[in-house]
Amino acid sequence: MTAVAERKAPRRSRRVILTLALAALFTVGIAVLMLALAGTFERKVKVGTSRGVVPRPAVTPERAVGVVKLIRQPRQESAVGTIRAVHEAVVASKILARVEEVCVKAGQQVKQGDVLVVLDKADLRSRLEQALAAERAAKAKYDQTEIDLGRAGRLRARESVTQSELDQASTAMRTAQAELERARRAVEEGRIVESYATVRAPISGRVIDKKVNAGDTVSPGQMLVTMYDPSHMQLIATVRESLALRLKVGQQVPARLDTLGYVCRATISEIVPEAQAESRSFQVKVTGPCPPNIYSGMFGRIFIPLEDEDVLVVPPEAVRRVGQLDEVDVVAEGAVSRRAVQLGRTLDEGREVLSGLTEGEAVVLAGGAAARSEGGQP
Repeated sequence: MTAVAERKAPRRSRRVILTLALAALFTVGIAVLMLALAGTFERKVKVGTSRGVVPRPAVTPERAVGVVKLIRQPRQESAVGTIRAVHEAVVASKILARVEEVCVKAGQQVKQGDVLVVLDKADLRSRLEQALAAERAAKAKYDQTEIDLGRAGRLRARESVTQSELDQASTAMRTAQAELERARRAVEEGRIVESYATVRAPISGRVIDKKVNAGDTVSPGQMLVTMYDPSHMQLIATVRESLALRLKVGQQVPARLDTLGYVCRATISEIVPEAQAESRSFQVKVTGPCPPNIYSGMFGRIFIPLEDEDVLVVPPEAVRRVGQLDEVDVVAEGAVSRRAVQLGRTLDEGREVLSGLTEGEAVVLAGGAAARSEGGQP
């Protein structure tokens, strides 16, 4: 048994050594593969160029050359906002009643006074009839007391009745007159309450949405219809406090509706004199000419003018897009070299240069077509 164990021990040692060797070889292979993928064994690209500075043939008169310029550009900052109507209306019920008919739908144009919703008014009509009956009774009583006062006055002239009886007749007539006036006011109130059953548009405009349907029971104060006047719209923008202090009512600022591609000069109509505690910003309301197809809730922005800034620009014809890079061909000492640049905004004077070029450098125009035709890299 001891001899067998001694023969198996070297075999186990060889297996362990082989396993360790394979693990080490696998680890080295993985490390080499990762270094290769990271570009460790590739030739490095010089900073500021796409593939190093490659000498180009001399510049000839046929080559169109532009110059990198430093311009003075007005600077502005945008503030986003939402389109809202200047005049919005929330139409609510004034009585407890059942909805008989809804006469409008979302998006419908209505005029002031048009019927929006009709409520059940059977009980209101009954109350009005009671008030009319009470008015007729009060009128009859008043007429009778007026006749009695006239008769008492004639009898008093012949001294057929006492002064006290005449005073009583006069008091009775004044009481009847007051009761008649109260009955008339009750009739007027009944007609007003009955009119609440027919809900009409308070302004001319467009219906945003209806909140009830026929058969629903509504209570006093419950919302029935929301609407707004589309002819008077405003943009309510949120402006941080450092910029809001630059603005004043009546000032004109550029405004834009991105969805419609509409740009105009808007006038600041209101600046809410209270900052929002969460964002430390103010609400600024601007108005301007309304384009067609504008709706409440749409996105817009205003542009607040700041101090002018110096901007480096390159002619757009000199820029060539290669994959995710922007490149230009720079002319220096009669030779052309390719250079990667970082660009920003597109201005009237050219493309803004953030890095890669300096003022006064010459660049090949026409997208570098001349350079490519003479053996440059694609």
